[in-house]
Amino acid sequence: MSQNASASASGPAPAEEGDSSQKLRYVDIGINLGDPVFRGKYHGKQSHQDDFTDVLQRALDAGCKKLMVTGSDLKESRHAVEIAKQHPGLCYATVGVHPCSAKHFDSHRDGPAALLAAIGDLARSSKAAGHTVAFGEIGLDYDRLFLTPKDQQLKYFEAQLDLAVDIQLPLFLHSRAASEDFERLLAAKLPQLPKKGLVHSFTGTAEEMKRMVELGLDVGVNGCSMKTEENVEVVRQIPLEHLQIETDGPWCEMRPSHASAKFLQDAPPLPKAVKKERWTQGVMIKGRNEPATIPHVAYAIARIKDISVEEVCEAAWRNSIKMFGLGEKIE
Repeated sequence: MSQNASASASGPAPAEEGDSSQKLRYVDIGINLGDPVFRGKYHGKQSHQDDFTDVLQRALDAGCKKLMVTGSDLKESRHAVEIAKQHPGLCYATVGVHPCSAKHFDSHRDGPAALLAAIGDLARSSKAAGHTVAFGEIGLDYDRLFLTPKDQQLKYFEAQLDLAVDIQLPLFLHSRAASEDFERLLAAKLPQLPKKGLVHSFTGTAEEMKRMVELGLDVGVNGCSMKTEENVEVVRQIPLEHLQIETDGPWCEMRPSHASAKFLQDAPPLPKAVKKERWTQGVMIKGRNEPATIPHVAYAIARIKDISVEEVCEAAWRNSIKMFGLGEKIE
């Protein structure tokens, strides 16, 4: 029995009558569950017991019905697929090479074509098995050119877009300070991808967001998407029919210093969090974001847009199921 099967056999505590927060359902479309911190390991050191099962149970308790586990290179994509296999119906994988890791193609021992073929084979086989639902995380990141230079990012973003078209998987995209090249390359390929894709962890301008939507893409919102007043104004303008929500844990937590903090008055309390050195069973770790915090993303968006949190959650759910499937049908 998988960890999730045992966690969900007893199931989350049933909702109290009239407790609307427990009736909301979420897809966390961007969660890095392969990160060692979700096994209690930080900077190569085991700081506390592996609490992966607890993280999944808190996600279920918070209303998370689906988790999309991000693949960022070949190793992490394989890991994401493995997690999806172990937790069918709850976890699904993305497969791809992140722009900051695109230099791996040229340093691969058998050459770039071999790495591209390995990524393609993994995406094909895991899609066929129902474990992989998106091609990514791929894109461009000109804020971190010290990790991979621009020419390599461009070359292998385009090569992976070709693979995604061939395999027919929707895209899970990353864009930082690169909108012109990003949009140019996407515009050439998106007509061949009926389900288009999603730009996750969006922190761009309102104009960039509108151009993404015009291309047919959805926009992923998390804590990093609501740090500043400018970010908040962009979120206010995202059309509901193009909105999806995420945590991007273990990163992108919502903090009291963020512009989003003032929109959380009605949000349900989060589970208790302690420093990693003080971990005990059932607590969250300070500074380690996880899927259980996704209600705060939804509640902040609802207040920013001046609509109900139910509207936000149902729109995001429909958009995620329509694009990625996730073993569900739109009602």
